[in-house]
Parts: sequence; C-alpha cells; structure tokens
Amino acid sequence: MKKGNSNKREKKGTTNKKKKKVWKKVLLIMLFIILIAGSVFAYKVCKNGGGMSGMLATVVGHDENTKKNLGEFKCLILGISTDQKNVDLTDTIMVASYNPNTQKATLLSIPRDTYTGKTPAKATAYEKINALYSRKHRPDETLEAVNEITGLDIKYYVVVKTEALIKLVDVIGGITFDVPIDMNYDDTSQNLHIHLKAGEQKLDGDKAEQLVRFRHNNDDTSYPEEYGDNDTGRMRTQREFIMQVIKQTAKPENIFKIGEILEVAKEYVITNIDFEVAKDYVPYAVEFNTDDLLTASLPGINTNKNTSGTWVFIHDKKATQALIQELFYDRDNTEELTENAETTTNNVTSNTSTNSTINNTVTSNKKSDIKIEILNGSGNSKKLQKAVSELEGAGYKVTRTGTTNSTSKTTIIDKKDVSNTLLQNMKEVLGTGVIQNSQSSSSKVDVTIIIGKDY
Repeated sequence: MKKGNSNKREKKGTTNKKKKKVWKKVLLIMLFIILIAGSVFAYKVCKNGGGMSGMLATVVGHDENTKKNLGEFKCLILGISTDQKNVDLTDTIMVASYNPNTQKATLLSIPRDTYTGKTPAKATAYEKINALYSRKHRPDETLEAVNEITGLDIKYYVVVKTEALIKLVDVIGGITFDVPIDMNYDDTSQNLHIHLKAGEQKLDGDKAEQLVRFRHNNDDTSYPEEYGDNDTGRMRTQREFIMQVIKQTAKPENIFKIGEILEVAKEYVITNIDFEVAKDYVPYAVEFNTDDLLTASLPGINTNKNTSGTWVFIHDKKATQALIQELFYDRDNTEELTENAETTTNNVTSNTSTNSTINNTVTSNKKSDIKIEILNGSGNSKKLQKAVSELEGAGYKVTRTGTTNSTSKTTIIDKKDVSNTLLQNMKEVLGTGVIQNSQSSSSKVDVTIIIGKDY
C-alpha cells in the first residue's frame, strides 16, 4: 500500500471525526434550545391556566390578563333552509352569548313568526321576522330587529345553511340524541320528509335535519305539553340538540377532524365575526361545560286576532325585559333559570294587540283543589316518588307525573294564577324551588313542578 493513500485515509478519517464532533455540538445546542423553549412554553401554559385552554392561550399570544379584559360575546344565529321555490327561510333564530370569565352561556330562541311591524291589526306575513332575511338576504336587518325586540346591543351574526348541520353531524360521526316523540311528516312542496322514532339514538346528518325542522305530525299531533306545541316545541328541541352538538364536537377525538370542520364552515357559514375577535375566546371556549348553558325562549303569544287573519307571534314587552335582565345581566347574581325556562313562551298575561288579559285565575285556596303535575328532571326515580308523597301528605292533589330533561334547579311553575301563599307553601314542603309564572289557558294542571338535582 502506498504511503500517500494511507495518509489520505487518515486525513479523511480525522475530518469525519471532526464533522461528527461538530454535529454532536450542534445537536446538543439544538437540544438545549428545545429544552429551554419547552420549559418557557410549559411555564407560560401553566401561567395561562394550564391544560388545553392554557396551551391555546399561549399559542394565540394571550397573557394572563387577556381573559380579564374579554367581555361577554353575543351573536345572532340564523339557521337557513331553502324551499323548492329557492326561497331562503330562517327556521332557526337564536341569540347566543358566552362569558369566558364566568364560563356561562345562553341560547335565547326567537319564534320565526315574531311580528316586527308597528300595526298588528294590519299584520302581513312579510312583517314576520323570518321574512326579513328572505327578502334581501341581509342578516343585518334581522340583527337590527332582534336588537329592537330584546334591547340588546348584538354586533355579530352567523348565518348557517342547513347543509352545514348535515355535513358537520356526519363529519363528527353522528349525534346521540333523545328524540322526544315519534315524528312523521311529509310535505312534497318543501321536499321535506320526516320519519323518526322516539327515544335515544344516533342521528346522522339527514336525520338531524329532520329533527330540527319538525313542528308537528301530519295528523296534527305534536310535542308533549311540557315542550309546548309546534314552534315552541321545535325551538326547545333545536336548543337541546345544539347543546349536544357542542358537547360531542368538543370530544378529544374530534380535534383531528378540525380540518374537515373548518371546510364545512368555509362553505356553508356566513358571518361578520372577525378572526382577531374570535381567536381571543377560543382558548376558554374549549373548556366550556354545557351544563352551564342556559336556554330560554322569547315570551309572547301566537294570535290571529285583530291581525287581518294572519297568525303572528306578539312578544310580551314587559316579560321580555324581565327575561333579558335575568339571562344576560343578573345571571351571576341570582338563582339560575332551569332548562325549562322555555315555558316562558306561554308566559303572557296581556296581548299587545288587544291589551286584553287571559283569565286563568284559580279562585280556590284549598290545597286539594290544586291540580299538580310533577316532572322528574333529577335523574333519580326515587326523588319523584318522594316529591309525590310529600306534596300529597301536605294535602295537595298530584294528578299526573312524568320525566323531563335533566336540570339542576327545582322549579314551581304557576299556570293558573295560584295564590302566592300556596306556591310558597309548596316550596316549603319540598325544601327548595324557584317559583315562575307561566299562565296557560290550555293547561290541564294548575301547577307544574320540575324536580331538579337540588331536591
């Protein structure tokens, strides 16, 4: 072997060793930087609250004071479906709010037939709130009408096409939901066909659309009394379904489907919410507990009296002001409404168009004359039996019982202007209860009591 070749190999070997040493140093430096960066990131995550919210807050550039400066976020949600005449109809109208500091949210339903004109006696279908968007496709007009009705200052809107709901539900693998009744409705003019069995089941996108659009069956049967008929029942079902969509979309496994979800939003959602505004709320919204979502419906009455025969929903201005105050301003300082706050939809003692009063007064102060309905929302059948026993032991007459959606607060709902003395006594007998007024001339009971988890 030649000496020159040997020297070359030795030099090459030395060079390789030097390169390896250099790369080792580089790798050590990189590892050191990563460790420092990771430690700093972990520190910031912990400082920003830890967990997923802390991580997201750090990623989007939040500091610990950002949350304190975030106010309550409010927006109008419009659910749009298109009929065979290619007319866009707002079947769903809701006000949504979220407070990142209290981690509480609200969904307020606005009936689609809500009258927006000035003279009910001359009311037309074009003056219903659901017609505002279909005329000009301007969500800001509907937003303005909702602000006038509620007295709120809502700046943002989200217009969601029916296709978005169908595709979102399919993307996340379906939504498990307890359908309240058998639903059977066919309308060829809308190409609408609804066929669902009552009970808990997994709904795909097509069945989800059927659920949220259902009002009544072809034989005119509708939701159970505690839901409210037709539109009232549909609004409650929509709110409860949205709660399940939120809850099930937030499951960890769906984080890997975020790309598909965003594609759905891009194609079927219209909004004026700026990304810079939305991103500030995201870190805190991911940890929102749907148990803190309060739902309600605009109080008022459906009527065709003194309206040229057109059926419209006249909202009760006084009751609306009280509800808005409780939902959006006093919620953190007073007892929460129950999930059955939608019963305020029938909470009308005056007709705005006629200024007449519904006479539902119970004249008797005798306990045994008061017909009481008890609905179990506690999830514990023994609590229902206990409530029946306690009230009947106190001299009251329980005419029927049933179950309803889970709720935290026990609620005593006055439907026939029962004396306050008796209502307070019922509360004392049960040991808890929030008293609400929801008079209804069609109610077969004088008082509905919803047993909550607090009982």
